[in-house]
Amino acid sequence: MNLLTVKVEKPEATNFILGQSHFIKTVEDIHEAIVAATSQMRFGLAFCESSGPALVRRSGNDAALVELATRNALAVGAGHSFFVFMENGFPVNILNAIKAVPEVCRIFCATANPVEVVVAESGEGRAILGVVDGCSPKGVEGEQDVLARLRFLREIGYKLG
Repeated sequence: MNLLTVKVEKPEATNFILGQSHFIKTVEDIHEAIVAATSQMRFGLAFCESSGPALVRRSGNDAALVELATRNALAVGAGHSFFVFMENGFPVNILNAIKAVPEVCRIFCATANPVEVVVAESGEGRAILGVVDGCSPKGVEGEQDVLARLRFLREIGYKLG
């Protein structure tokens, strides 16, 4: 078995979700879950089928984001994995809807950070072992950092008052 890392290719501020599912209807079900959760979000979705024709199945409402998801799905190449790239929204807006899709097994990350996917490759195919999401901590927040965090959450509308 070989271990490798695959860097997720994306624009700096673009958010995405990387997960694992188990069935070909994942593409339709995740697409419907996103649209039901939020109407303004632009997104692209790609799912790596792991049997039969073993194709990257894809969908979305933004051609560039569908292409971005497809390129990343091909680069990682792990069966039953999926990528959702988004604009005009954040993972928090759709994460619970995606987790509620019956065939979704797990979410590896939901972030805009630089990400490397840790992949194991064997004679059978590839598996995602985990992700490196952003950087390691540089310290512990102090009082000013707490105030800045609280202020930021209110500025972007995630907390009131």
